[in-house]
Amino acid sequence: MIKMRKNDYEKILAHAISELPNEACGLIGGVIENGNKIIKKVYLLTNIDKSNEHFSLDPKEQLAAVKDMRAEGISPLGNWHSHPESPSRPSEEDKRLAYDSSASYMILSLMDRSAPVLKSFKIHGNEAAVEELIIE
Repeated sequence: MIKMRKNDYEKILAHAISELPNEACGLIGGVIENGNKIIKKVYLLTNIDKSNEHFSLDPKEQLAAVKDMRAEGISPLGNWHSHPESPSRPSEEDKRLAYDSSASYMILSLMDRSAPVLKSFKIHGNEAAVEELIIE
């Protein structure tokens, strides 16, 4: 299970909307308690691909986010990105680029702008499983 605060969800949503028509992306950092991931901070990074079909995190921003996590005493838990025109599920490219099977891969679908859908996935090889996500 992974938990996130409602205001962190709203930050991700606002950033994703501001980046339309392109995919938005970022990292999530937090702690693991009793096997559950608790997101303590979300990082809004630049999609250097400037594409509506894929993303690449800005390497300098990614490094700065990881340094910030260390300074805050939290760990990298995974990443998030938006799908401006497709459902909240990993694409074949998302699966291919998911190198860390312990990470959470969060995808925010903006296909229906009036009803955004955020889901979290565990990806191992070509298999993606939905991870329980609680927003409170």
